[in-house]
Amino acid sequence: MKTITLPDQLNLSSSKSIVIYDYKSITEISKQQILLNKNTFSFLQEGTKEVFFDNSAYAIDNSQFLLMKSGHCLMTEKLSNDSEHYRSVLFFFSNEEVFNFLRKFKLETSSNSKKLYSTYSFNYDSFIKRFVESLLDISKLSKSIQDNILKIKLEEILLYLADFKGLDFVYSLIQNSDNQNQKFIETIENNRLNKLTIKELSFLSNMSVSTFKREFEKNFHSSPSKWFQDKRLEHSAFLLKNELKRPSDIFEEIGYENLSNFIQAFKSKFGVTPKQYQSS
Repeated sequence: MKTITLPDQLNLSSSKSIVIYDYKSITEISKQQILLNKNTFSFLQEGTKEVFFDNSAYAIDNSQFLLMKSGHCLMTEKLSNDSEHYRSVLFFFSNEEVFNFLRKFKLETSSNSKKLYSTYSFNYDSFIKRFVESLLDISKLSKSIQDNILKIKLEEILLYLADFKGLDFVYSLIQNSDNQNQKFIETIENNRLNKLTIKELSFLSNMSVSTFKREFEKNFHSSPSKWFQDKRLEHSAFLLKNELKRPSDIFEEIGYENLSNFIQAFKSKFGVTPKQYQSS
């Protein structure tokens, strides 16, 4: 699958540190490989969106919007049932602008938070809805005016969200993971229950498939297929015991095409059938 680089392939000026784009489509995409060259607010207007990053994943409808860190992700876009359209107002901005924001308001440039993520989800409110409308109005102005106003609009949205969310989402944008091995492990651990292919996981890890397999076996002492199967079967045991789910309700979620294959794999790992395990 061809990788799409954004915002470059939207015919936007790559020299601009902040740009907006009113993206509309009548074509759905599924787990499209995306390389974000800038941090991006995706203000979803119509349809639904699902994203997978190295350490986080979200599925949203148009009651929510996303903040996505620059880097590799997989993206699914589905059309609205009502209008059969997909629409998202994209607000791209560079790390340099994030540093400028932190310096201007005399904020720390690091966080004591234990965990920072590559994407964050927020709910719309009346303020955010008016904010998005203002972005669309600004997009109709001359390019020279846009440049100056958009810097102020970026500060506005970051300050507003930080007021009730704290600054961790800002720090996440400029966090560089020097420990690539640790980042690789986190990518695997955070996607252990997501039904992603080896190729998709390789893309999120920014590796070739052969390098991915080699690094995987070095770190997890198992083949990817066996490791992921074990993790999903362990999760199925949790669902059976703690949430009292029926085997017929979860076998597809765990990644099996039919119930009999799931029962066979479960018994091979735990020594009993799912029903026997549940009643023990």
